[in-house]
Parts: sequence; C-alpha cells; structure tokens
Amino acid sequence: MKFLVVGGAGYIGSHMVKQLLSAGHDLVVADNFSTGYRSALRGGTLVELDIADEQALDALFAGHHFDAVFHFASFIQVGESVAEPAKYYQNNFAATLTLLQAMVRAGVKNFIFSSTAAVYGDPMYVPIDEEHPKAAINPYGRSKWMVEQMLEDFDRAYGLKSVCLRYFNAAGADPEGQLGERHEPETHLLPLILQAASGRRATITVYGRDYDTPDGTCIRDYVHVVDLVAAHALAVDYLLAGGASTAFNLGNGQGFS
Repeated sequence: MKFLVVGGAGYIGSHMVKQLLSAGHDLVVADNFSTGYRSALRGGTLVELDIADEQALDALFAGHHFDAVFHFASFIQVGESVAEPAKYYQNNFAATLTLLQAMVRAGVKNFIFSSTAAVYGDPMYVPIDEEHPKAAINPYGRSKWMVEQMLEDFDRAYGLKSVCLRYFNAAGADPEGQLGERHEPETHLLPLILQAASGRRATITVYGRDYDTPDGTCIRDYVHVVDLVAAHALAVDYLLAGGASTAFNLGNGQGFS
C-alpha cells in the first residue's frame, strides 16, 4: 500500500513511519519541521510542507495515489493551548480541514487520525469507554474533538472513512534505539525523570500530592509508542478491509503514579 504520513518527523509519527516501512509499505512523509526532526526519519519520500498550504497539498496529491492518510501533525501541549488557543485552532482544526478538503478533491477515502482522550474532559466514570460524554476542558482537547465531529460530517457527505484513536500518555522509545522522545521544550514526565536521573536536569516537578490514590500523586495511563503505532496500523487495515468510520480508545488498562 501507499500511505501519506503527515507529521511523520515527530515523536509518534516517526515511529509510525518506521513500522509501516518495516511492513513493506510505500510512504510519503509530509512535515513542516515546526516540532519534528529530519534525523528522525527512517525512510520514505520526504515532502516539506504545511498542511495549511492548499496549493502544496493539491500538488502532492496530484503526484501520488494514496490508499490512506495518517495524521500526526498536531500541537499537543495543554498549557500552551490555554495561553495560545488561536495557535491550536488554526493548526489542529483549520489546517486539518484544509487537508481533508484536499483529500476529497483527490479522491482519497481513508484517514487515520491521532486524536486524544482529552476529548472526554474530566471523567464521569472509569475506565472511560468510547461512549463516555465528550466534554473537553481545554483548547487542545476541543480542537481534536472538533476534528472528530468534522470527520463524521465528511463521511456522510463525501464518503471519507476515518478511524480516530484516543489516548492519553504516549511513552517509551523504539526498542532498537533509533528513535525516542525529543520535544523542545520537553514536557513529558518519563523523559524528564530520565533527564534528572542522568544529570541532564537538576530537578523535576511533580504536580499534585492530594489525589485519592495510594501515594497521593496522579495516576496516568501510559501506552508504549510501539503499541500505539501498531494500533494505528491495525486501524488502517480495518478501513482498507471496508470498515466503517469509528473511534477507539487506546490504553494500557493499568494506571501508574
């Protein structure tokens, strides 16, 4: 199969590219390198573009026939989304609309969306299932939920099929040591812990000590990045086999404080 991976030079995207290449697929990777790294790319054909650029997208789709598109090109920092909501609605929602419109014009019918469990907001019950009410509490979560609702409309109107994958905390690195987390600034807990343990960071801050948990700190669901990209690969197999548009939660099923 031939796939387009947007945001393929980022943390999860680069692991996705490696997994798809190892499965023998033909890939084009699109990234604007606002947060990704060229050195993270393990192969495929690189096209440097922003998915907000309609003309660049049309040229890309005119030159390639894609069986599906994987979308990882989102901003992900919750705190930043509160301080700069326009940045998140522009990139995460408006630019995704531009991408979907280009797909419709090109007749590409399958879309795998890296969403977030932040669409649920504060949980009303746990474990959270896919039917849990959607009540995002920050612009990041709302921008992703807006895309999910847009995808439902694009399915009804244009026959564009999609799978939305919702998860909280991606963690870990490529077992072969070629890839891993690399955010600037780094905000994810596990790399911060490792930086402190290795002397590259003086301290880390743990937020909250009064949770109703055994040690008082927040319990989070961490999913290994290799498991996440495996789920994305299964999602595209599902769509290519004729599956209907849907959304799945991805979780480890066991929380860690």
